[in-house]
Amino acid sequence: MKIVSVRTHLLEHKLDVAFESASMRFDRRAHVLVEIECDDGTVGWGECLGPARPNAAVVATYSNWLIGENPLETEKIWARLYNALRDQGQRGLAVTALSGIDIALWDIKGKYFGVPVSTLLGGRFRESVKAYATGSFKRDGVDRIEDNAAEVARYKDQGFHASKIKIGFDVEEDLAVIRAVRDAVGSGMRLMVDANHGYDAIEAIRFGQAAAEFGIDWFEEPVVPEQLAAYREVRARQPIPVAGGETWHTRWGMREPVETRAVDILQPDLAGVGGFTEAKRVADLAALHGIRVVPHVWGTAVHVAAALQFMAAMVPSPVRTNPVEPILEFDRTHNPFRQVIVKTPIEHERGVVQIPDGPGLGIEINRDALAEFRMGDI
Repeated sequence: MKIVSVRTHLLEHKLDVAFESASMRFDRRAHVLVEIECDDGTVGWGECLGPARPNAAVVATYSNWLIGENPLETEKIWARLYNALRDQGQRGLAVTALSGIDIALWDIKGKYFGVPVSTLLGGRFRESVKAYATGSFKRDGVDRIEDNAAEVARYKDQGFHASKIKIGFDVEEDLAVIRAVRDAVGSGMRLMVDANHGYDAIEAIRFGQAAAEFGIDWFEEPVVPEQLAAYREVRARQPIPVAGGETWHTRWGMREPVETRAVDILQPDLAGVGGFTEAKRVADLAALHGIRVVPHVWGTAVHVAAALQFMAAMVPSPVRTNPVEPILEFDRTHNPFRQVIVKTPIEHERGVVQIPDGPGLGIEINRDALAEFRMGDI
């Protein structure tokens, strides 16, 4: 069995209403999928976190070392590709592109053996997971406080047990948003906040101290990811558990935050951390240090399927009979191709998502949708 082709599919949709986090503005949804085909006709699919075109360019570079290789040798291929761009690429696009390739290779491996990726990772501890709704961005042309409160109330009505709210714009306005959301949904719904590294340490500490009364589960990316000392200061000087990790890539990028306890909750992204091969190492590292893992997810159904396979195989804590279960980040912002690119959409039922049990990622790609949302020339 040999790899005969590596292709990327750039997908895009221009939004009617733009939205923004504290660090990025979205006037369109753009994602890139990786398709790897073998000489026996087996095809695997992956996805890269981050900017679509640059990721596709790096995937194309990696393809020079992939053609003719045995796709089942995922560890060997991972090491070869990582080392090929190691001098300039210990994190960032070199790793996000590698992540999409690795996911596709594990999809092939699962199909070859006729089992889900989660079985290859060691076994399925669960067949479904609770999902939390990610949304509550700042949208153009609307009152942010009223808009976010109404949005999270809708998620509660849909059955979601938890929701994540975007902050990092202005401390006082952010607090007003949290207060309005809590008033709208009551005390029973779990709330998380994500600053997308929009604060400095002083602002983050002030926000955390003031927001604690609203019962916030975690405070995500309070400061820029490079400032690990600031992460530790925020964690020490305010009471909300600190989360982060979507932009820390590979085991080497995760090592210092974990070993110095810069976070309470680690958030590796399958499409960014290095794929399944590296995510397993990162989860083991976190478990060794007693740090909770909640994967970050932002992309299409391919990305969601990969995260679900990984979460199915996450080992429960052995210290209690009712261990803390992983929860799925479920993007609710507008993206018309998120689910239609697969023949069976991955959706929730009252806030619960079933984990696909077919071989590989457990999904089939709808090529008509890939053609419909193909990125045009810019």
